[in-house]
Amino acid sequence: MVDIHPTAIVDTKADIAGDASVGPYCIVGPDCKLGAGVKLHAHVVVDGRTTIGAGTEIFPFASIGTKPQDLKFHGEESELIIGENNRIREHVTMNPGTQGGGMVTKVGDNGLFMVGAHVAHDCIIGNNVILANNATLAGHVIVEDFVIIGGLSAVHQFVRIGAHAMIGGMSGVENDVIPFGSVMGERAQLSGLNIVGMKRRGVSKDEIHALRNAYRALFSSEGTLGERVESVSVDYKDSPAVQGVVDFIRSETSRGLTQPGSKGND
Repeated sequence: MVDIHPTAIVDTKADIAGDASVGPYCIVGPDCKLGAGVKLHAHVVVDGRTTIGAGTEIFPFASIGTKPQDLKFHGEESELIIGENNRIREHVTMNPGTQGGGMVTKVGDNGLFMVGAHVAHDCIIGNNVILANNATLAGHVIVEDFVIIGGLSAVHQFVRIGAHAMIGGMSGVENDVIPFGSVMGERAQLSGLNIVGMKRRGVSKDEIHALRNAYRALFSSEGTLGERVESVSVDYKDSPAVQGVVDFIRSETSRGLTQPGSKGND
């Protein structure tokens, strides 16, 4: 049987797995789905067309699936889909999509969203992502797998953050960040590669070496960026990691590319 505290308000139309848990003073709306083992601590609000995957745990005062903070939203039946085994801490907010952004916000599996983090409408979040305290994503942001976003950082709308990137605390990210990139600053600049993260995740020494050399080539002062990308694509055709960076840069985007600062290194 579902474990629902007597003080919780759960709509009879909500779809709740048998071993889910809904704590004191929580509110769950009619179009919400809670998967197996989902746990809502006290005072959690889950609303809208929201699906929460198995094993996800949500802590007090989180607001999940309420209307997006977008003046263009007019009540369309958009969705918020949250994957499995996420930890969503106190005061986190996650909003559904909008008609102007594909109608869905998606969060992958095994994420950690610390106190006060915000995931806005139409964001697409990968697996094993960490948003530290009060990190905020504007609308339409794409965050790929294994990204870490430091506390008090803000990401501009439509920005893409590549897999395994590291965003330093209190950074303002206005442009796309390459996979494996490390950025920081009030107006974030590339400070090199996330070498520590790569080592922790078992990236081989050969791949790290290739990425170092490719990074230097991509952000050198010779030729245009397009020419440098083409050269790196040929020179490192046998490196999946480098090819992933090349594909990321070549992908269509409405933002620029975060560049190294004057003191950038790898």
